[in-house]
Amino acid sequence: MTMTNAIHRPDWIPASGHQLRVTGIHFDAVRIEGARGERVAGRLIEAADGGDAGPIVCEATGYRWMYFLLAPGEVRRHDWPLGVQQFGGRSTLSLTYIGIPALDGNTWPLRWYSEPTPDAPYVDAESLLAAVSTG
Repeated sequence: MTMTNAIHRPDWIPASGHQLRVTGIHFDAVRIEGARGERVAGRLIEAADGGDAGPIVCEATGYRWMYFLLAPGEVRRHDWPLGVQQFGGRSTLSLTYIGIPALDGNTWPLRWYSEPTPDAPYVDAESLLAAVSTG
């Protein structure tokens, strides 16, 4: 599989800067800290032959969280290992907001590690579980 060059900007991605979006509506999110999150993201991209791994947002400061954006409702369908935080689903009692950067321009402190594409509008939950489970 090769990376799709088509511009794909779902309506939940801001045109500029970054904005907060509620999980469970446009997407669910899985959050993994720092180096572990980067390793998992790298495995997903490698498994996609360097291409369409789906939307992954990373923070440039602090704990350097990696946010893996899944289709709405996907988080609750799986058992995630320790250290993997889950956001989404209608059964949660509180709302969780995730910062989403624009596809270009100044989006600091957020950036896309992997952008959504027409072939991968979301991270595949099964692939993410496999990548997390390998370490």
